Amino acid sequence: MADITRRLGWRHLRCAPTAHVRHHSSGKLAHDGPGLSFWYRALTAALSEILVDDRELAMTFHARTSDFQDVAVQSTVTYRISDPATAATRLDFSIDPDTGTWRGAPLEQIATLLTETAQQHALDVLARTPLSAALADGVTAVRERISQGLGTEPRLTATGLEVVAVRVIALRPEPEVERALRTPAREQIQQEADRATYERRAVAVERERAIAENELASKIELARREEQLVEQKGANARREAEENAAADAVRAAAEAARRVRLAQAEATAARETGEARAAAQAAWLRVHSETVPETLRALAVTRLAENLPRVDSITLSPDVLTGLLARLGGSGQGGQGGQGGQGGQGGQGGQGTVER
Repeated sequence: MADITRRLGWRHLRCAPTAHVRHHSSGKLAHDGPGLSFWYRALTAALSEILVDDRELAMTFHARTSDFQDVAVQSTVTYRISDPATAATRLDFSIDPDTGTWRGAPLEQIATLLTETAQQHALDVLARTPLSAALADGVTAVRERISQGLGTEPRLTATGLEVVAVRVIALRPEPEVERALRTPAREQIQQEADRATYERRAVAVERERAIAENELASKIELARREEQLVEQKGANARREAEENAAADAVRAAAEAARRVRLAQAEATAARETGEARAAAQAAWLRVHSETVPETLRALAVTRLAENLPRVDSITLSPDVLTGLLARLGGSGQGGQGGQGGQGGQGGQGGQGTVER
C-alpha cells in the first residue's frame, strides 16, 4: 500500500519499488512507473497501484477420477503482473487518494481467475485417470497439464498476468478410501513384520540350540578330559609305585650289600682279632709255660692286687690265714708255714687287723 502524506490540501505519495503507480490528472497520465514519489491534488487525481512482484497463490480444489472417486488437489501457483498498464485497464487497481487503500479487490479477482483455470485443466486430466493411477503418477501429470494450460491461456495474457511456476503438492482421496487403500500395504507391512518376527524367533531358537549343543559338547569334552586326567593320574600313580618299588628294591639291595660287606668286614675283623688274640694267648701261654712257678704266683698276686677294689681294712681269721698261707707256701716251706700257724695260734686265736 502506498504511503500518502497530507500537506495544506496537497497529498504526497510514495510507493515501494515493487509497486507500479499510475497517476492520471484531469484525464491525462501524469506519472507512470514503479517506486514513484510525487505531489498531487486529491480532487483531480486518479491513482492506480499495481503490485509487480512475484506472488504465491495456494489453491485446493476437488476433482473426480474416471472410477468416480473424489480426490483433493493441493497446488501452488507463482505469478506476477508483467504488464501493469494492461492489468490496470482490465482490473480495478485504483486506490483512495487520501488513504492509499484499494477501492476494489484485484488480488482476489486474480486468485479466482488462476484457481478456476488451473482447476479446469486438472479436471480434464483426472476425469480420464483411475484413482490408483492418479495417486501413483497423477501429481506429475496434473502439474504438467496446469503449467501448460496456464501458459497458453489467452485471458491471462490479455490481463497482463504471467505464470512463473506451478507446483502440485499432493493428490489425496477421501479419508475412508485412503484408509482402504492403505489396508493392503499395512497388511503387507504387517506380514513382513510377522515374517521378520518369526525369522528372528527362528534365529533365536537356532542360536539357543547351537548354544545348547556347544554346552553339551563342552561338557562331553570336559568329561573326556576328566577321564584322561583320571587315567593319567592312575598311570602316574602306577609309575610312581613302580618307581618307589624299584627305588625300595635298589635301597634294599644296597642295604643288604652294605650289611653283607659290613658283616664280612666284621667277620674279617673278628677273625683277625681272634687270630691276634689267639696268637697273643698262645704267646702268653708259651711265656707262662716257660716261667718258674714262683714268678707266676707273684704275677698272679700282682694281677689280683690290681683287680681288687680298694680296701681300707681287712680282718683275717686264723682259719682263713692258715688256708691262705698253706696255698701260697711251697713244699720246701711247709715247716715255716707250720710255724706261722703256730705263731697265729700263739696269738691265742685272736683276730688281727691288717692296714693297707
